[in-house]
Amino acid sequence: MYVVTAEQMRQLDRETIEGLGIPAMALMENAGRAIAEEIIALCKRKDQTDARPAEFARTADAAGRFRVSGDASLTLDTSAAERWLVLVGKGNNGGDGLVAARHLSEAGIAVTLVYATPPESLTGEAALQRDVAAAMGLPAVVYGRENLDIAAHSGILDALLGTGAASAPRGAYAELIAAANRSGKPIVSADIPSGLDADTGQTHEPCIHASVTVCLAFLKRGLLQYPGAGAAGHIVVRSIGIPSSLAPKAGPAVYWLTPAVLRNVLGVDTSRQRSPEGHKGTYGHVLLAGGTLRMSGAGLLASRAALRAGCGLVTWALPNRLLPHVIGSAPELMLAEVGGEEDGTWNSDTAAEVLRLSASRDVTAVGPGMGRFEGDTEWLRRIWEGTKGPLVLDADALNILAEADYLLWARRSQPVILTPHPGEMARLLGIATTEIQQNRIQQAMDYAQEFGVTLVLKGTHTVIATPEGKVFINTTGSPAMGTGGAGDVLTGIISGLLAQGLNAVQAAAFGVYLHGLAGERASLQRHDPSALIAGDIIEAF
Repeated sequence: MYVVTAEQMRQLDRETIEGLGIPAMALMENAGRAIAEEIIALCKRKDQTDARPAEFARTADAAGRFRVSGDASLTLDTSAAERWLVLVGKGNNGGDGLVAARHLSEAGIAVTLVYATPPESLTGEAALQRDVAAAMGLPAVVYGRENLDIAAHSGILDALLGTGAASAPRGAYAELIAAANRSGKPIVSADIPSGLDADTGQTHEPCIHASVTVCLAFLKRGLLQYPGAGAAGHIVVRSIGIPSSLAPKAGPAVYWLTPAVLRNVLGVDTSRQRSPEGHKGTYGHVLLAGGTLRMSGAGLLASRAALRAGCGLVTWALPNRLLPHVIGSAPELMLAEVGGEEDGTWNSDTAAEVLRLSASRDVTAVGPGMGRFEGDTEWLRRIWEGTKGPLVLDADALNILAEADYLLWARRSQPVILTPHPGEMARLLGIATTEIQQNRIQQAMDYAQEFGVTLVLKGTHTVIATPEGKVFINTTGSPAMGTGGAGDVLTGIISGLLAQGLNAVQAAAFGVYLHGLAGERASLQRHDPSALIAGDIIEAF
């Protein structure tokens, strides 16, 4: 599924109308009908305080908020009296709301149109829909002219501002948004919540806090980035007649990472079938360099996760002093001493042994629990230039990289995967973490292209960006995964998949997807999701 910016959506609208000849009114009609169907589906559910239907409820996680819906009946078979306010802006978003109001009225729902501006200010297709609604006799008021009793209604359709709105709502728009939020009524937003930036996910003041957002045609970037994702509630993506085949023409390809995208776009065998003739040598060998006496768990978690991801062999390269403390902790691992300091930390002399070990391994992963040490930037340069296979850098390896002028290092012929959390990403770019979080998708996309790496920007809806400009946004995961060591587990999973022959983008995307899925399972196995620890993710893999 494609994810688009506001400008890309405008291009797709134009191409559909002008290039394909599908009338704008037809698209608006389809959009309004889809919105009405979702409101009717909401009304049919008894508990309107939780708008999530059964098909949402894979787990209590962010990914479970999304579905792609087919047609629903435009009939309401309920004894409950439904009265809905339809908040109408003067743009096409308002036109979509007017179409929805017609269909809701036909379904037996009492609707009242609330125009944010005088109806005569509407233009184009929205004006035509205004006239149809008036001809049908739908009750209408202009905000500020007549009294508005929100409490007497059972729900609100937000059709005030669409993807074209770039600034904070003002005047009647701001007042209507604030009143809707205060009402406590279920709010359904048309396309995006009014007051949300469609590209970045930043929320203006005020911004609608929707129960359901009926996203039209394609997912918008802002719906997948916080705080916008939180304001959107449960998101339903509905087709309105714009062919998905047009999406690649609109600009950089951003995908919502689903099993279908993994299979059809990335060419991943999601079944993870094993050959009857396979053996440990068939599935690759990972070298994991990490861990110190004080932070041994990170290296152990990453190494175990690589094995659990299916690679045949894992060698954990670690300081000599650490070895006696971890023998037997994971008997499936091979352990390799690389020297280091008496206190169990790394030093610059260990690079030679790591390079020697990497020569006979398929993948080298560096960083979990490694810490910082004197000469570490030169150490990492030697690993960067000297390893021949794919290289995965995480944790302290990223902090070292942030202080190195690695554009001057010899260019690698094999891929590099970086797996930063937002703080590490901020250090790589030399900016504040808040700036990263304000536009995660674009920050990841720009960095991956500029530096020629595959970037995994961790967090809710982890972003995987490729050197070629493609982006994949993850659909799996659970809030319970916010625990120390979860990132080390991800590093191991990605490394294990690389060793089995997946390319860097395949391994990064599939690894993130599987990691989130395992986190969901692990969360469900706990009576209290907050009790989840990183090792549970490995065991649930």
